[in-house]
Formats: sequence, structure tokens, C-alpha cells
Amino acid sequence: MKLPPSWRKALGGELEKGYFKDLTSFLEAERTTKEVFPPEPEVFTAFELTPFEDVRVLLLGQDPYHDDGQAHGLCFSVKPPTKTPPSLKNMFKELKEDLGVPIPTSGDLRPWAKQGVLLLNAVLTVVAHQPNSHKDKGWETFTDAVIDRVNAREAPVVFCFWGAYARKKAKRVDTSRHAIFEGAHPSPLSAKKFFGSKPFSAINQALVAKELAPIDWSLPSLPSQAVS
Repeated sequence: MKLPPSWRKALGGELEKGYFKDLTSFLEAERTTKEVFPPEPEVFTAFELTPFEDVRVLLLGQDPYHDDGQAHGLCFSVKPPTKTPPSLKNMFKELKEDLGVPIPTSGDLRPWAKQGVLLLNAVLTVVAHQPNSHKDKGWETFTDAVIDRVNAREAPVVFCFWGAYARKKAKRVDTSRHAIFEGAHPSPLSAKKFFGSKPFSAINQALVAKELAPIDWSLPSLPSQAVS
């Protein structure tokens, strides 16, 4: 796993710390006997698509998708032709209600990442079909360091924390410089509270208030068989 240069510089010696070396050894062992998602080259996709200096929004997820062909290193995102997962479907429904953006036929969120939305999971790997299987192995320490380093930037950022797990991270953010949007998680378990929260317009309003360009949340549509 290799961090791109901007993040390697920003995170200093994080990858040289004992916990991260232990995490790397653990992952190497896991991959020799188990199927681990996402594939190793995609673990740091979020950092590759959103350089440190380009971050305008940090959206925090929890655990990568654990079914075949889903996780590719961006929280909530799936590459075509993968079926759109339920939480992402709910995000798209709310996006349509909030901003009138048509529901896309693909769950690929890379266009958001390329605009400066860091789509970060708290844990970056998972064993196939075993949710939370890499919890408490060291990833949380690393991704907390990512949040802290983004928070330490001079340039303002909008942090988006959905659900109880993510909202615990709000205390790490200096709200005198940055903005926070907190809300219910788009999971079917909490979707009733998520619907109507208008997170996408709220994020854009916060960006504009910080004199930053809003995000274009629209996504290209692909052939309808890509999603059901």
C-alpha cells in the first residue's frame, strides 16, 4: 500500500509508527489466507483521487462494503456494473429531493472525489462477507490521524458525519475554522431520519459561506443494467 505524495507529506511519519507496521503485517497475513476487500491497489483510492491540498469536504463512512465487487476504496461508492447498495440508494433519493439531481444509474462516486470530497472510511479493509472483521486492528488510529491533519489545515473544510459512529469524530474538528454537518446515517435502519435532512445543499451552503466553490453532486448515468 502506497500513499500518494501529498498525503505522505501531510501525514508525516504515520506509516512508520509501530501500530501501522503491525497493521501492515496483519493485512499481509490476512490476504494470504482470506479474501480481503478492497483489492490492495485500491485501499488508498480516496487519497489518490483527492489530494490533501484539494480537500473541501470530508465524508466519513465506517466499514468498507463486504460483498463481492463492491469496495474500491471510497466510502459508499461502488464501481459499475455493481448494484447500488441500500445506503447509497437512500443517498441518491435524498439528493434528488434536496437538489433535484436525477438518480444516477451507477453508484460510482469518483466524480465527487475528484472535486475535493474525501470519501473516507474509518476502517479501510474488510474480510469478504464478514462486516467489521478488521475493526480495531489499527485503521481507526490511521484515519483519526487523517481527520486531525485535515482539521489542522488553514483552509476551511466541511466535515460530514452521518450516524452515531461518525458523529463521535466531531470533537476532533475545530469549528472556529471548519464546518460540520451531522445527521442520521442513510442506512435503511435510520433512513427515516436521514430523509429530509438535506445534507447536500447544507454542505454546499457551508462551502459558499467559507468562500469555496460548491460541489456538483450530479453523476453521469450509465446503461440501466448497471444498477437495480
